[in-house]
Amino acid sequence: MSESTLNLVYLAASVLFILGIKGMTHPKTAVGGNLISGIAMLAAIAVTIIFGNAHGIAIVLAGLVTGTLIGAILAVKVQMTRMPQMVALLNGFGGAASLLVAWSALIEGVVDVTAAGGSGVARADLAGTAVGSIQMTVATAASGLIGAVTFWGSLVAFAKLEEIKQFRKPVYLPVHQLINTALLLLALLLGAWIVWQPWHGVWVYFLLVVVASVLGVTLVLPIGGADMPVVIALLNSYSGLAAAATGFVINNNMLIIAGSLVGASGIILSEIMCRAMNRSLANVLFGRFGPAAGGPSADDVYGGRVKSTTPEEVAMLLEGARRVVIVPGYGMAVAQAQYAIRDLYNDLENRGTTVEFGIHPVAGRMPGHMNVLLAEVNIPYDRLKEMDEINSSFEQTDVVIVLGANDVVNPEARHNPNSPIAGMPILDVDKARTVVVIKRSLSPGFAGIPNPLFAMDNCLMLFGDGKKEVVALTEALKQQ
Repeated sequence: MSESTLNLVYLAASVLFILGIKGMTHPKTAVGGNLISGIAMLAAIAVTIIFGNAHGIAIVLAGLVTGTLIGAILAVKVQMTRMPQMVALLNGFGGAASLLVAWSALIEGVVDVTAAGGSGVARADLAGTAVGSIQMTVATAASGLIGAVTFWGSLVAFAKLEEIKQFRKPVYLPVHQLINTALLLLALLLGAWIVWQPWHGVWVYFLLVVVASVLGVTLVLPIGGADMPVVIALLNSYSGLAAAATGFVINNNMLIIAGSLVGASGIILSEIMCRAMNRSLANVLFGRFGPAAGGPSADDVYGGRVKSTTPEEVAMLLEGARRVVIVPGYGMAVAQAQYAIRDLYNDLENRGTTVEFGIHPVAGRMPGHMNVLLAEVNIPYDRLKEMDEINSSFEQTDVVIVLGANDVVNPEARHNPNSPIAGMPILDVDKARTVVVIKRSLSPGFAGIPNPLFAMDNCLMLFGDGKKEVVALTEALKQQ
């Protein structure tokens, strides 16, 4: 196969990737979009093997079969509620694959040049070779740096999403930002060394990967669980950038194009997530998001004003409601309450009640987390309303049910300019006639501040496990 034919196939695969991404923007076309993207990747791999004159084809096929089996098993076994963890691992392994490919290309190039020129390898001997080119060495350094940060950062993100004890809370080291800055500068210096003296590149690359690995851990350690949607999107972008850099290393146009698509889409998504929290990307990565000093205590906000309720009382409210909005949060995912919510939704719809879902962009632990969970139980997609679309209708809503959400419905964001979440766009559920919050306790959300919503006159607290309380509510509603 000629190189022009190979690039033509790569171009066709790239077009299919774009069409596949477009298809994934809506549940009705998401499956087809995923299939189109899969076919494009399979075609790109096939022509790459053919064009490579079967060099190492056995290893490539073994990897292809092994990866397919592992992917198929995980796709079947991993629960939808643990999909954020799955995405974190996929991002990480993408970064690891990129840095290993770049490393192997560097080793191969240096070994070939050394064998041809003997032991006295000078920069002049490398000038006309791939390993001596600026493109190759810069891309190799970039792939090692970004790939290692992505891999280890993704593992820490996975641990946080799994709520492993040691990683559950943000971890701050002494002079944390100074450590991060020093690690980044050291990694850049090692990268410059690879570019300037590529014949030392093999062992310098190893040092670069070690330093970047530590940087990946220290970057993600202080980030709280509620910022995970931004982190997941950003790590996804990193994995794409690492792949694109590796494409320059091995002169593979397909990797460059696919990696650029992933990198660009991840950056755009990260920016959307940051806007939804009224925070900059730098603030998410380097800032601390916690209660303001001297802010009101929980006793000051809640003292004697919180009204608890029962499933039976809420059922009576729902019986006469014409419009109900359900606001899901991470608590719904933790309780795996989406099936119970589906049953409640069906019961209310059968009674003639209009039911919609208010989706905050950063609800959950990855972009679109709530959408995925609700799609899993076949909630019609047109009933899922984004924040900007549904906020204007809360004043005409009879009952809002908040399930496992906290700071994304906290009116402090609107009223208190000194609050840590001041200016953050929220779902205006407090404007509804009645708000029912299903929550285990009055514990604060990721901002670490009390929520005045819980003490408002139109708010009722239904304390307990999300799934159990929704099941009890549905049963009580059937008895009405």
